Amino acid sequence: MKKITLLILSILILPLFPISAAAYGWGYEKNKDGSPPDVGFYGPLLEQHDGFYIDKSGDKEIYITFDNGYEEGYTGQILDILKEKRVPAAFFITGHYINSAPELVKRMNKEGHIIGNHSWHHPDFTSSSKSRIKEELDKVETAVAQLTDQKDMLYLRPPRGTFTAKSLELTRELGYINAFWSIAFVDWNTGQQKGWKYAYDSLMSQVHPGAVMLLHSVSEDNALALEKIIDDLRAQGYTFHSLDHLMMKKLLPRGGYWY
Repeated sequence: MKKITLLILSILILPLFPISAAAYGWGYEKNKDGSPPDVGFYGPLLEQHDGFYIDKSGDKEIYITFDNGYEEGYTGQILDILKEKRVPAAFFITGHYINSAPELVKRMNKEGHIIGNHSWHHPDFTSSSKSRIKEELDKVETAVAQLTDQKDMLYLRPPRGTFTAKSLELTRELGYINAFWSIAFVDWNTGQQKGWKYAYDSLMSQVHPGAVMLLHSVSEDNALALEKIIDDLRAQGYTFHSLDHLMMKKLLPRGGYWY
């Protein structure tokens, strides 16, 4: 699946500009008018290497993703809500998370969620060799395959959100699609949680069609706000889909390729 997808993407997308050594941290100015954020030249750079941060179709669809570096006791509650509401998600996990919370990893897979790669040790890929990056990703993929029925990994969330044109190229060569995001807020600081309403308002103010939403499951605020977020977005006409759905739309869109 991974190799076939990448082969098709390599045919469909032509290089836009030469590879640069510059290192970047994913970021953008947040829009609060219902439109997607402007990510500047990051967008074409990411697309050149088959990655994504948004569903550009304009459909009122949302993709929920979580980064899981360690466990604070809220992932089970989050999984309960996703199961009750029948919402798929992607969980990008590290080696520490696999070792410390194997039963939750198994549950993610059993309940139909995608498990993505967030590297084993969470290093900075912009200063890592290809062999180091490969080792980091292979360890996660192998460990997940030993724990669950998921025997392959397609999606990568670069550790720390840092990247270069070269790191995007190398991880693509290793069989991964880089998955960034178009909605996020500072939710990972467990010592500065501000209540479910803050999390709710922070996310809902940024909502736009095709959003890829980044959350951290260490946040109690996110766990408490998630059910209302799902219900209220559905009331606005949004539907929730997996990253596989987004990828299929990229490959087989209505009326042609939409990049």
